[in-house]
Amino acid sequence: MMDQSHDLPLKQQAELLNISRTGFYYQPVPTKPYDLTLMKLIDTIHMDYPYLGSRRMRNELRKLGHDVGRLHVGTLMRRMGIEAIYPKKRLSIPNLEHTIYPYLLRGLVIDHPNQVWATDITYIPMKRGCCYLVAVLDWYSRKVLSWRLSNTLDTSFCTEALEEAISVYGRPEIFNTDQGSQFTSKAFTDILKDNEIKISMDGKGRWVDNVFVERLWRSVKYEEVYTKAYESIPDARMHLGNYFRTRNGRGHQSLTINHRMRCMDNQ
Repeated sequence: MMDQSHDLPLKQQAELLNISRTGFYYQPVPTKPYDLTLMKLIDTIHMDYPYLGSRRMRNELRKLGHDVGRLHVGTLMRRMGIEAIYPKKRLSIPNLEHTIYPYLLRGLVIDHPNQVWATDITYIPMKRGCCYLVAVLDWYSRKVLSWRLSNTLDTSFCTEALEEAISVYGRPEIFNTDQGSQFTSKAFTDILKDNEIKISMDGKGRWVDNVFVERLWRSVKYEEVYTKAYESIPDARMHLGNYFRTRNGRGHQSLTINHRMRCMDNQ
């Protein structure tokens, strides 16, 4: 990347690499301790009331004694990747330069493993700071096929989880995501194309599809994350690894997903 000791001026290095010089000089600022406290509360409230937007989330925080404004709450929710779940025009903010693929699951009967996989990202609070968890889920068996932690909402940890799932379990027929920029990125969709996997993305009004992965997040957080205060990402990785191994070994009942999906499609 850019090297201040190189003979080539930084301006030309930035132009060649197609990056901003401002980004090179930027020094990350740690999240304020009070904001971390608010983010942990927002995450807990969101698990119980996923339909709350920034205004009602602010009201809940004020009930708990935190005099915080709606704009600040909205900023923290965006930083956490949290958004209220309800029918609306846009479920997530896509990158306008990325290709959006059609939704392929309408009316589809899901009756065997490796038919449909899905993925999503959630916020994980730690004792000091936070990180983000991505998981790849088989919709039929509800098994967590792979997962990764990251301290940023970038694309690389998502592609790593996808590549691991394919290498261990083979390839699914369909892979469904929301329209988040990590999943619409060329790096992510190229892996799916190279493996001849059909790409499906939640469209407008398909808010119900996120409920399946949200159920996983609720279990992860109430059974594991909220019972501990992770010291670091390696600590979180160790405990979450133990949790997912135990969870996958439980032997889940085959859920009545076909009936629910048909009901949702009729809504």
